[in-house]
Amino acid sequence: MLRRIVLAVIAGAGLAMPAVAEDIVTDFTLNNGMQVVVVEDHRAPVVMHMVWYRAGSADEKPGVSGVAHFLEHLLFKGTDTLAPGEFSATVAANGGRDNAFTSYDMTAYHQRVAADRLELMMRMESDRMVNIRLGEEEILTERDVIIEERNQRVENNPGALFREQLNAAQYLNHRYGVPIIGWRHEMEALDLEDALEFYGTFYAPNNAILIVAGDVQPDEVKALAEQYYGVIPANPDLPERARPSEPPQTSARRMVFYDARVAQPYVTRSYLAPERNPGDQKQAAALTLLAELLGGGQTSVLSQKLQFETQQSIYATSWYRGTSLDATTFNLLTVPAPGITLQEAEDAMDGVVAAFMEEGVDEAHLGRIKMQLRASEIYERDSVESVANRYGRGLTAGLTIADIQAWPEVLQAVTPEEIMAAAEMIFDKDKSVTGWLKIAEEEVSQ
Repeated sequence: MLRRIVLAVIAGAGLAMPAVAEDIVTDFTLNNGMQVVVVEDHRAPVVMHMVWYRAGSADEKPGVSGVAHFLEHLLFKGTDTLAPGEFSATVAANGGRDNAFTSYDMTAYHQRVAADRLELMMRMESDRMVNIRLGEEEILTERDVIIEERNQRVENNPGALFREQLNAAQYLNHRYGVPIIGWRHEMEALDLEDALEFYGTFYAPNNAILIVAGDVQPDEVKALAEQYYGVIPANPDLPERARPSEPPQTSARRMVFYDARVAQPYVTRSYLAPERNPGDQKQAAALTLLAELLGGGQTSVLSQKLQFETQQSIYATSWYRGTSLDATTFNLLTVPAPGITLQEAEDAMDGVVAAFMEEGVDEAHLGRIKMQLRASEIYERDSVESVANRYGRGLTAGLTIADIQAWPEVLQAVTPEEIMAAAEMIFDKDKSVTGWLKIAEEEVSQ
């Protein structure tokens, strides 16, 4: 509430938001090729220690979908020096918390602890970079765990099943069309050899980024990194990060997904869109602001028109996530109000977009969005976890530290004309994928 009040006062007074203070960043590369990034923040005696591997589900070979996420789970098993579960138990015993996550382009392992526990984190994390200890028992147990995770998150969720099919329709050739968690029939066949092959190929210092954010000194981090990570040999056979590209889309694609468990039908559309690219982020910044203008909250164009003026929707949004190694998507979504069919909802959504293309950008609305983004960037600096994540996601997606630091100003410099040019480029029906999530027809007929 206080943040909203501050923003309202600034906007009402016509004041400019302060510039985002630049992070204090030091980066260097170990002799084995491991990149190390240190972001200083001495306001609290805590540190975020993260190891990011430039390997995610999109780097898997065909036929073993889910192995990147499977291996993430397996790294919490034992090593040559740590018993199964000892890693997380040690972090907790030292007052910290740890976790990991897998995405299309990377896998990350992280711990948030008191600053004086940094050396312990490096010793344990570097150990499991090379000394993982796995047997058939661990494989069988953890494979059951990830299959149950898929049951809970995907199989029991019609919306998740729908989104899987939409992604598969969007990406005909690229691995982004394969779910991160994996296709169930391939997950069931994952074995020890699959896990060890992925581990041996990608879990190497020359494919990793160490990010340490918090109450630390760069010289201290460098000495520890050289001691624990610097002694690990590089993988001389690390493959180039080459992915198959999408063929040109020449026709609109549509799908209807039926499920008896659907509680609320909705319409969504995606367009293949360019990602943020190193050195030139202007188009991605324009798409980011376009998504905010159209669907970023209740003051957005879609919400104002569909929810409040015509009351044809109970929720409408748009989004674009440009931090991606390869082409991403720009998305629209509307949830029809009672009595509104999916066709009527889709037509209404299209009408709002068409009107926006005719009328252009409301500069006052754009100014408010830029102010809100500036404020969010300032508040984000209060969290060493958020700061470390920003650098990790950007670097594993091919951006540079300079790109990541320049992004706030790139956003602020975007003009209405650049936003409309991005909209003209994106909104081509022949290059879209439209999906309807519906209650199963047998349910409707009862």
